[in-house]
Amino acid sequence: MIEIWFALAIFVGLLILLAMGVWVAVALLLIGLVSLLVFSDAPAGIVLATTTWGTMNSWSLAALPLFIWMGEILFRSRLSSTLFSGLSPWLGRLPGRLLHVNIFGSAVFAAVSGSSAATAATIGRMSIPELRRRGYPERLMIGTLAGSATLGLLIPPSIILIVYGVATDQSIARLFVAGIAPGALLVALFSGYVIIWGLLNRTAVPGEPSVTWTERVRASRDLIPVIGLITSVIGSVYAGIASPTDAAALGVVFALLLTAIQGDLDRTVFWQGVLGTIRTSCMIGFILVGAGFLTVAMGFAGIPRMIAASIGELNLSTGELLIALTLFFVVLGCFLDGISIVVLTTAIIMPIILQAGIDPIWFGIYLVLVVEMSQITPPVGFNLFVLQTMTQRNILQIALDALPFFLLMALAIGLITWLPDIVLTLPNMMGS
Repeated sequence: MIEIWFALAIFVGLLILLAMGVWVAVALLLIGLVSLLVFSDAPAGIVLATTTWGTMNSWSLAALPLFIWMGEILFRSRLSSTLFSGLSPWLGRLPGRLLHVNIFGSAVFAAVSGSSAATAATIGRMSIPELRRRGYPERLMIGTLAGSATLGLLIPPSIILIVYGVATDQSIARLFVAGIAPGALLVALFSGYVIIWGLLNRTAVPGEPSVTWTERVRASRDLIPVIGLITSVIGSVYAGIASPTDAAALGVVFALLLTAIQGDLDRTVFWQGVLGTIRTSCMIGFILVGAGFLTVAMGFAGIPRMIAASIGELNLSTGELLIALTLFFVVLGCFLDGISIVVLTTAIIMPIILQAGIDPIWFGIYLVLVVEMSQITPPVGFNLFVLQTMTQRNILQIALDALPFFLLMALAIGLITWLPDIVLTLPNMMGS
């Protein structure tokens, strides 16, 4: 049991440093250094240097800043307004009416941004003023946006899936493709909930004017550029024409062209996108280096191997293990952002997962779903912060508005656990 206490001490030490306001990457490096000095006589400087090089010298990681840049460019374009005008004629007759624009708009933007916070900000900036003007209920308007924006973490290209793939040495292309069906499942669950709510509360939603098929088809022209961008990025990966890194470069080129055609690309937009990309990429890279150093330090001490063996001796079933991990990740998500959760835990969790016979591609999607849940749990739910800024509502009230969608995500986790082929069918069709 001594190894469990070592791991607990490391975890508590991390929480103390984070509570003190220390940067996540610095906290990881400090704990890794202490672990290395206490449990091993390996030279810390050489270990840090080789770990930094090994972590950052990854071709797969090259896709990260490119996808971030693509999202930064589109975040500053008029994509949100064209999404609204293109989707609303098709969704205005469903029960719940234009509340579905939050869901489908988030799904579409998630497929070109890869970021949950960017999805919440972009779609919220477009939909909140319009839905308020039309008299839609505030609670469901905010709830649909908070829940649907988390699709930015799952629907490819997902930044967090790239981080998971690099941290666990899994195929990013297979992870991207594995996220498609669970993403569609979440869209169906969210939209189904709004439909049921709309049928039960017909008078709570304002009416929308009738739209002819001609007007719908004409409005759909606004969706052609973004659908073309999605197809070029994800389709090229699935078809095996391009690697995720190649597809990311293609996405940046198309995003620049799309923004230029719309008349939104100028010197300010370009440089703001570049600077935003540099800040985000450096933050993630710094965290990955810290996590890699801590992983190596724990490896020298043999902690992951000992923890996996100890948990194996508990003879937990796969279901019991996943329930315990779900609770653990949701609690952790109350204090850390999603990328930090992934890089902090993979070193300890992956040996346990592999020993339990759980497919690492499936586990990556499961982990992202749980991290999605943490995006709408206080006090550190990033989507809650974004929506609080945009709506000026209490963060706990926003979390309460998002509660039904939190529960729908839990249902999605149960469904992919019961039917793992929801996740694995498409990546298995790609082969190895």
